[in-house]
Amino acid sequence: METITYSREETVNLGKTVAKKLNGKTVIALKGGMGMGKTAFCEGIAKGLGITDYIVSPTFNIVNIYYGDKTLYHFDMYRVSGLDDLLSTGYFDYLNDENGIMLIEWSENVLDLLPEYTKFITIQRINDSTRKFSSEDF
Repeated sequence: METITYSREETVNLGKTVAKKLNGKTVIALKGGMGMGKTAFCEGIAKGLGITDYIVSPTFNIVNIYYGDKTLYHFDMYRVSGLDDLLSTGYFDYLNDENGIMLIEWSENVLDLLPEYTKFITIQRINDSTRKFSSEDF
C-alpha cells in the first residue's frame, strides 16, 4: 500500500478503510515523527471498528483502550524506553486478546518488543496537509 492523503479527513478515511481489513489479534506499528497524522489515522481505525468515543493521543497515559466491534488498544511509546516501562501498562496481556487491535504510535522506541506478526505503516510529511502512507503489510 502506498497512499497519499491531502487532509486530516482523508487520513481518517484511510484509517476506516484499513480497519475493514483487520481481524482480531492485530498489531499495527506506526512509524513517523511528530505531527504526521498518527492519531488522526487511529481515529479512522476506531471509527472503522464501530468505536464512537473521542480519540486522543495517549501521550501521557501510554495506552488508551476503546471498545467497539473489536477492542482497540492505542499506545503511544514516545516516553517508553524499554521493557520496564511496558510492564505496568498491560502491553503483554493485550497482545493475547484474540479480539484486540493494537495500534502503536512511536513504535520505533519498542521495535525489539513487537511481535513477529506486527504490521508496519510509515507516514511521511509531504507538506502541511499532505501525508504519504506506506506499508508492505496492507
